[in-house]
Amino acid sequence: MKRTLSIWSLMLLATSGVQAQEDFREILFVERDQYAVDHHNTETLFQLGEINDEKFRGGSALRALDIATGQVRTLLASEQGVIRDPELSFDGRKIIFSMRPQREGWYHIYEIGTDGSGLRQLTSAAGVSDIDPLYLPDGGIVFTSTREPKYCMCNRHIMGNLYRMEADGANIVQIGGSTLFEGHSSLLGDGRILYDRWEYVDRNFGDAQGLWTVNPDGTKHAIYYGNNTASPGGVIDARQVPGSDLVACIFGSCHDRPWGALALIDRKKGVDGAEPVVEIWPAEARGLIGKGNYDQFMKIPVRYEDPCPLDENTLLVSRSVRWDTTLNDYKMALYRIDRQTGTETLLYEGEKGIFDPMPIAPRRKPSAIPFARDFSEKPGMFYVQDVYEGTNMTGVERGAVKWLRVVESPEKRTWTEQAWQGQGEHAPAMNWSSFELKQILGEVPVAEDGSACFEVPAGKFVYFQLLDKDKKMIQSMRSGTMAMAGEVNGCIGCHEDRLSIPVPSGKMPLALQRGPAELTGWMGREPRPFSYTREVQPIFDRHCLKCHDFDASDREKLVLAGDRNPFFNASYINLYVGKKVTLIGAGPAAIQDPYSWGSHASVLTKIIDGGHHGVELSGEERQTLYAWMDVNGVYYPAYESAYGENMAGRSPLTFAEIDSLSALTGIDFRSLNSYWRGMQAQVAFERPELSPCLDAVRDDPAKYERAVAIIAEGGRRLKERPRADMEGFVPSERHREMLRKYAAQLEEEIANRRAVETGGKRYDR
Repeated sequence: MKRTLSIWSLMLLATSGVQAQEDFREILFVERDQYAVDHHNTETLFQLGEINDEKFRGGSALRALDIATGQVRTLLASEQGVIRDPELSFDGRKIIFSMRPQREGWYHIYEIGTDGSGLRQLTSAAGVSDIDPLYLPDGGIVFTSTREPKYCMCNRHIMGNLYRMEADGANIVQIGGSTLFEGHSSLLGDGRILYDRWEYVDRNFGDAQGLWTVNPDGTKHAIYYGNNTASPGGVIDARQVPGSDLVACIFGSCHDRPWGALALIDRKKGVDGAEPVVEIWPAEARGLIGKGNYDQFMKIPVRYEDPCPLDENTLLVSRSVRWDTTLNDYKMALYRIDRQTGTETLLYEGEKGIFDPMPIAPRRKPSAIPFARDFSEKPGMFYVQDVYEGTNMTGVERGAVKWLRVVESPEKRTWTEQAWQGQGEHAPAMNWSSFELKQILGEVPVAEDGSACFEVPAGKFVYFQLLDKDKKMIQSMRSGTMAMAGEVNGCIGCHEDRLSIPVPSGKMPLALQRGPAELTGWMGREPRPFSYTREVQPIFDRHCLKCHDFDASDREKLVLAGDRNPFFNASYINLYVGKKVTLIGAGPAAIQDPYSWGSHASVLTKIIDGGHHGVELSGEERQTLYAWMDVNGVYYPAYESAYGENMAGRSPLTFAEIDSLSALTGIDFRSLNSYWRGMQAQVAFERPELSPCLDAVRDDPAKYERAVAIIAEGGRRLKERPRADMEGFVPSERHREMLRKYAAQLEEEIANRRAVETGGKRYDR
């Protein structure tokens, strides 16, 4: 049953100063069911053909509430579809929004007049979802889309990036390239786009979602707030308060819907933690900031969503009105919050939930930032004024940093049903704990004054590491950045205070005087995804196997053999289980201290630097092992799999064979599919008879023969169908089809960029 406030209460809203300041009579909103529970607060698309498309809930309407009379009018209704993410034009006469008309369809961008007339569709590409549209001051439109198909690295869900198009839907080009999700765009008063980004490099999936800014042409992506705060798990859905520097946003949890506490932040007071939070609802949520894990905000007794600040004292918001036992979920309604009086007033409750409230009224148009993007193939440029400036550089002596390494963290374009249980699900297995594959693009010198200047391929999602004279990592960036073609980006130092300004030195940094260094690959090689079996294992084969091979008489020995098992290979598993490497894995949100992980902190480094039993490695071999530890101990060079439906997405054995091997040997191989295992590698596919798991059946010829036969069958399949850690690897047909979709979308992107360059018009086909 629909409920509205009494006329007296509505008149109170209309005469509270809000209407006089904003001059509006109606509040726009969407009425629909809340999104179904799923993996993460970004998982609201339920895109057709993806892992969770059955969770799509149809039935919604775009409506307007008259605050003087309490009457509600319907602008557009969809019985089978979902309308979402409305945004008003600057003159208050048009609404842009996303709609999926039915389950067997796609989200696309539409426009309609505020009187309900003139509905038109702006995007129409099949197989993609377009959401979160926003009018831009230059006449364009920005939105979030799955047009570059990529997937959650710690699970299997499709992600979205920022795109822009012209007002009529022409010339759609990508302006965001992070590896996961970019959404909930809004405008800052200076014309920049404020959006929330989920991405991680060498850190935990659950606390890596903060607020970022970008120019409307895709240049100057920069942190705004929350990138290194462990809790809340998600800082999302932000809007600047009109006429103020404050920003209203939602402090939410990783494994929850896009709701949580409502916060007002003042970035002048900081870019992380509780200090910038000037107010939060409910008040007790303040105690959760920075405390516990990424799901702490699921504890709050009331939920907020879609904040729309009218001024510093008044906000419209979607707020939980009660727990609905019929829905087994929170019921959301339209509320007004008054900071001066501390009141939260119910304005309207519909039959379904109420979302996306905003006044139907003209608003100030920010100045348009000039379009400066270059669509050529030339690289971008980064410079650092002084690498020694900034937080978490304590103990790094000036002169210690000799090199800066540039590493690419590529996106994931496929997924498997089965997973490796790291600090999140790797579908398929990728590494012991961290989620990403890595590609070293090159290393550039750091000048005597601490400056560095270098080129980076346009649009690549990269991060930087500081190296000493031996090319061991001193400090590492654990977030990503990018530069568009011809773009120049700079910073004061490494992990510097984002609110600081450079101190004038009176002279240009040395690296800038010398000009940008080119990235020439790693140790003279063309950039390629780092492969443990290609780069690291041959070193152990040459120098270590004489003493560190499988030995039935000594199972405590560190085995560094390259024989593969259902997940990785023997040496890789044993280095982790034997605690020979100290890596950050899927580490915490906080910036880490220098020298605290990687090659400087690992036992393996002490062994190879100490002349272990007279073993002498070449300089290139040492650098290879250091680099492997410093890029966080990666293993697989590809997200694609040849054995997608078997254990960890990498095993040549079926589940039935794995279970038979478990029954024969007494080892639960399914339980070894996780990073917390304490058991060394038990299977050697290349040399089945050396597999340690056979120890339990060596005295039982029948069991021994059956167990060896199962392992040998796995080895035979690997020869016929190599997996991603082997030469000759070919992805499964399903993954090849997913890669073909990526390639087709890339062709569309290139064609659209050409249209922009030539002044043409190109639309969705």
